[in-house]
Amino acid sequence: MKLVRYGKPGKEKPGLIDADGKLRDLSDVIEDFIPYQLCDAALTKLRKIKTDKLPLVKGKPRLGCPIPGTPKFIAIGLNYADHAAEAGMPIPKEPIVFMKANSSMQGPNDDVMIPKGSVKTDWEVELGVVIGAVARHVSQKDALNYVAGYCTINDLSEREFQIERGGTWDKGKGCDTFGPIGPWLVTRDEIENPQKLDMWLDVNGQRMQTGNTKTMIFSVAKIISYVSQFMTLMPGDVITTGTPPGVGMGMKPPSYLKKGDVVTLGIEGLGEQRQLVVPFKL
Repeated sequence: MKLVRYGKPGKEKPGLIDADGKLRDLSDVIEDFIPYQLCDAALTKLRKIKTDKLPLVKGKPRLGCPIPGTPKFIAIGLNYADHAAEAGMPIPKEPIVFMKANSSMQGPNDDVMIPKGSVKTDWEVELGVVIGAVARHVSQKDALNYVAGYCTINDLSEREFQIERGGTWDKGKGCDTFGPIGPWLVTRDEIENPQKLDMWLDVNGQRMQTGNTKTMIFSVAKIISYVSQFMTLMPGDVITTGTPPGVGMGMKPPSYLKKGDVVTLGIEGLGEQRQLVVPFKL
């Protein structure tokens, strides 16, 4: 299934994309895709619904973040060897784990806002993993059984805040609008192998990133197993798993986002995003 939330910010309704690519309303079936609705039992119940009986949604409404009420927004750094190389950093021996603020999460096509004082706002197309069951010290073999689904994420970053301002990476990663997610959450039964997905990102129509999840240093299963050693993963948690090469920081000379730029990105089977870059505003 492709699960979506649509409508104005703060007033989104649950829906799904049917086999013909049409948006259907689910608000008479469930209140929202809150965390407990992401377990296998709840998703199995949704799959049994006859989608042709669901109301069609007219027009092209705004799509919101498909996962509301996310307990944790977890990120993995330098998870592609060629991206580590362009960043001038060694290949990690263990996954680099940091947090993105939940307040950075937004719809896939909402405007991206350059933070106040930023001169190094950067882009990163990434595979997102949404947890569907409580995971503590899970094995790598069983890890994918804890996944509700997958999604496209733009892990936007302010490189000066992230790298040059001391401390952890978090403050360069959690700015408002720095976590576009969607357009939909694709349940894990539709993704045969999360390590065989093409991914891409353009800025103003120019291809910047081209990659495939097969080149990850640490697989999705490894990441889930690893992170679950250090914190309990809860239903609704989102893990963004790293980016392939082609970010602005790695260009010679570096190139960063500015007002009026348009970023488009996508992952095979998980849909596409489009964001207009706008200046800071309160």
